Amino acid sequence: LSPHSLEAEKPPAVSNGDLRLDGKGKKLRKPRTIYSSVQLQALNQRFQQTQYLALPERAELAAQLGLTQTQVKIWFQNKRSKYKKIMKQG
Repeated sequence: LSPHSLEAEKPPAVSNGDLRLDGKGKKLRKPRTIYSSVQLQALNQRFQQTQYLALPERAELAAQLGLTQTQVKIWFQNKRSKYKKIMKQG
C-alpha cells in the first residue's frame, strides 16, 4: 500500500483536529472494545484490589493485557460508575 492510498481512506479532520466526520457530517466513533474473558477476569481481579490505578500500574496492566492505557482507564471509570450505582441501590 502506498501512503497516498492510506490517506484517501481517512475521513477529513475537522478544524479542531481530533473530531472526524463521515460523508454525511456525522461524528465517527471508534468501534466498541470487545474485551476477552481473560482480560475481563484480570481487570475485575485488579478492581477488587483497588478501584484506582496509578499511571505506572495502568501502563503495566495495559501492557500485560494487550490493551491501550486509555482502554484500561475507561474500563476502570465505567466499572467505578457501575459499582457506585449498584451500591446506591443497596
